Amino acid sequence: MTKIYFINAVRRFLIFSACLYMSSCQKSFDANSYKPARTFGGYTSSNAVAGANLIDHFSFEGNLKDSVSNIAAVGTGTSYGVGLKGQGLAIGLNHYAIFTPTAKIKQLSSMTIAFWINTPINAAGIQTPISFVNQNQFWGNLDMFFDGQSANSSVFKVHAFGNNGTKEAWLTSWKIANPWDTWLYISLTYDNASSTFSFYVNGTLVGASVQTGFGTPNFANCPDIVLGTIQFQTNPSLTSATTAQGWASNVLGTMDELRIYDKALSSSDIKALYQLEGLGL
Repeated sequence: MTKIYFINAVRRFLIFSACLYMSSCQKSFDANSYKPARTFGGYTSSNAVAGANLIDHFSFEGNLKDSVSNIAAVGTGTSYGVGLKGQGLAIGLNHYAIFTPTAKIKQLSSMTIAFWINTPINAAGIQTPISFVNQNQFWGNLDMFFDGQSANSSVFKVHAFGNNGTKEAWLTSWKIANPWDTWLYISLTYDNASSTFSFYVNGTLVGASVQTGFGTPNFANCPDIVLGTIQFQTNPSLTSATTAQGWASNVLGTMDELRIYDKALSSSDIKALYQLEGLGL
């Protein structure tokens, strides 16, 4: 009897131990590990979108370094605030950052410029998130700015020189509703083959413009690219053609995730970037 009792006790102990082991295994089971990765436009991360064509990327995570070229911008009064993903570049009145364009930027034929911005209305003047300097001209080689600002809307204007500086494009009909104090994803593409500029907000095409004969964008006389204001509002002015203007000002808010590509991204890629970065991916 004693032997049988002992054997049964051992059996009960082994069964109990097995149940504990199985229970602990079940508790550590993570159902999420079996979920397929979320994809948008065939991509699972924003860095994968046209990765081979990405020539500049500023994430503004506590620094002004371009993660592609490792060139750092120089800030004047800028700091780091809450971005769309982690930190972002906080600008403000009389504040801006300047970086030196890489050789790949100066060789751009087709291109995409995309960034997030969250800014209040600026009654003092135009807000220019990015300006590609032309040190001999009033306007830069490429300027992108909010103008016609009202409480519920703004015109987003683009100015650009092309064809060795002999062609000038003004794109002034694109409007954004309720643009203030919210994150917007701004994307501009230029396709050299069709001479077409396309403008997107939050992944959606707002408008396109064919500029016949525009040719290759002009980046001659372009020693700097400015973030947060236009070329003549820096101190000193970055162009010999003019100094500060009373109708121009600075971005008052925050920029994040600036990307420059050496191709005109498709609308599906623009949409994928908007969706992925909006999810922090």
